[in-house]
Amino acid sequence: MSSASARPIPADRPPDPAARLRRFGALFGAGFRRWATYRQAAIAGLFTNTVFGVMIYSLMVALAADGRRPGGYDAAQLATYVWVGQGILSVVHVWSWNELADRVRSGEVTSDLLRPIDPFEAFLAADLGRAAYAVLARMLVPVLTGALFFTMYVPQRPYTLPLFALSLLLGTVLSFALRYLVNLGAFWLLDARGLGALWMLASGIFAGTFFPLRFLPDWAQALLWFGTPFPGLYQIPLDVLVERPGPAQQIGSVVLQLAWVAVLVPVVLRVQRAATDKLVIQGG
Repeated sequence: MSSASARPIPADRPPDPAARLRRFGALFGAGFRRWATYRQAAIAGLFTNTVFGVMIYSLMVALAADGRRPGGYDAAQLATYVWVGQGILSVVHVWSWNELADRVRSGEVTSDLLRPIDPFEAFLAADLGRAAYAVLARMLVPVLTGALFFTMYVPQRPYTLPLFALSLLLGTVLSFALRYLVNLGAFWLLDARGLGALWMLASGIFAGTFFPLRFLPDWAQALLWFGTPFPGLYQIPLDVLVERPGPAQQIGSVVLQLAWVAVLVPVVLRVQRAATDKLVIQGG
């Protein structure tokens, strides 16, 4: 085992914004193309999302029988929550991601740190490309399935759809920032699988993927909304789409997502700087 200082090589002059944008776009496209090669996995995932959609919707519609409104949702809003939710699972990607941790363990991360683009920015661009592919390959089919066979809620406010698109983008960035932060733990632990398991458990429960967080008591909702970024991954985009809160709350929840992004990204960059002050390479 050897120890080496590994920081990105500073540029001789400030980076050209146009060149930086081109690099980001190239990595975005690479991420899109990479995931587009996994066609069989996409088909299998669509089948799984559809099956789980039917199962979850059956439970939700039972809760809304006889005109009841669990969590304030009517039956149509719950149908949209379930079917669009199954679609955006792969977009936001709340599951485990260990690419950076694997590269830390193998020592390949040193090459990432020597490239003329920050590793966080590079991985983020690729992840957004993955998310864009997921919108086309994994989101549209569950939404169309729900619309064909069930009564879904149609947004009434003209700004809801563009606000939902923005909320989904922010949720994806939040998810990536948290996944990246978990992976940075590998700089100290070398094996971040334990942190990854905790991440999957926390994101599943506290993001609203298992059940709508509005089913919880008001105090628990407030604690999750303002004390953690997790509702911004999944619950908030879906609430924006079904217009569950009033207009002020609908816009305010997206502002809350933006605030969490503004908090988390500097935290991630600071932890990354601390991690790369002294990089330990296994087998070096």
